[in-house]
Amino acid sequence: MPTPPPAAAAATASNVRAARVEDVYYPCSDGKPMAENMWQAKAIMNAAGDLGAALPTALVAADILMYPEEGNNKNPIAPDVLVALGLGTHNRSSYFVWKEGKPPDWVLEVASPSTQADDLGVKRCRYAAMGVPEYWMFDPKGGVYPPGTPRLQGLKLADGEYLPLPSRLADGGRMIHSEVLGLDVRVDGELLRFRDAATGRDVPHRSDVQAAAERAEAQVKREAAQRKAAEAKAEREAARADRQAARAKQEAARAERQAARAIREASARASAEARVAQLEAALRRSRVRHPP
Repeated sequence: MPTPPPAAAAATASNVRAARVEDVYYPCSDGKPMAENMWQAKAIMNAAGDLGAALPTALVAADILMYPEEGNNKNPIAPDVLVALGLGTHNRSSYFVWKEGKPPDWVLEVASPSTQADDLGVKRCRYAAMGVPEYWMFDPKGGVYPPGTPRLQGLKLADGEYLPLPSRLADGGRMIHSEVLGLDVRVDGELLRFRDAATGRDVPHRSDVQAAAERAEAQVKREAAQRKAAEAKAEREAARADRQAARAKQEAARAERQAARAIREASARASAEARVAQLEAALRRSRVRHPP
């Protein structure tokens, strides 16, 4: 069999590699739980919910597998929360950097006892190598990161390395500005609080929004119940008024009947009295003509 020319052989090898890359399967789950405890879970879901509300046109995802390199399905990374600007909000099974055209713009890792070392080391290096502009870390309960480590850290990528973003004192704590998101971030108890840097207004917590919605729904139900009760009362009063009017009509009819009967009786008495008077007059006349 003749040997194919070098150009044909290279093209064949390239096609084989392309076919192999296309055939790679990328799992959408690593089989690991999103969180190890309730502090971590609440911090993750709250951050994702608040960021989704603050950035409605951005992709905000929690615990989604991210694959940095096409054809490599080994060792994906799952940020607790990621934000990617300008990519649309449609659902994705995973985040493929080569398909999206860029890494996420912002990544948050929430501390847990088993992952805190990776957050401070391996993940930090991987996100830097991928070119993620901002990497944030948060310890919701405190005491997970090594002593002296701030509960909230915001890092900015500069020359391939992460450097701390400047912080300032505000609302009794440290406030860090995210240049990528245009939001100020601070610790709020065991959660993160985001603030629109342009307006100075806090983004309501998802739980606050839900509580407000529940209160509004309860108020609507109370008002509906009050309207229903008022309508029922009005119907009862109208029915009572109808019954009273019916009774009044009946009494008026009875009074009319009694008046008519009284008139008839009076007329009968008058007729009887007139007849008696006629008889008495006739008797007197008879006596006059025929004395005893």
